[in-house]
Amino acid sequence: MHSVTLAADWITIGNGLGTDAKALIFNVLIPLLCGVFVLVVGFKTRAPGPTLMAVIFAGIVWGLSANMATIKDTTGDTVKQYNGGGHSVVQGDQ
Repeated sequence: MHSVTLAADWITIGNGLGTDAKALIFNVLIPLLCGVFVLVVGFKTRAPGPTLMAVIFAGIVWGLSANMATIKDTTGDTVKQYNGGGHSVVQGDQ
């Protein structure tokens, strides 16, 4: 059986950049870009509906980037279970 990488491990790539660069991106750059996104949408549309949706979308992006460790663990467990590492075997995956 051959080992296949299903997805790039972006967390490891981020750690390779260094902890300071990763902290700068996740703690400063992403929240700043989320705020700029909301301001641009608000000034361009001048309507409450699209601005509210921009706030919700920016909050989702910011929240997901803040919980990257949880997402990494969940994704790793899913891939391990799909590859047969779990206790249940799904017929048809062979």
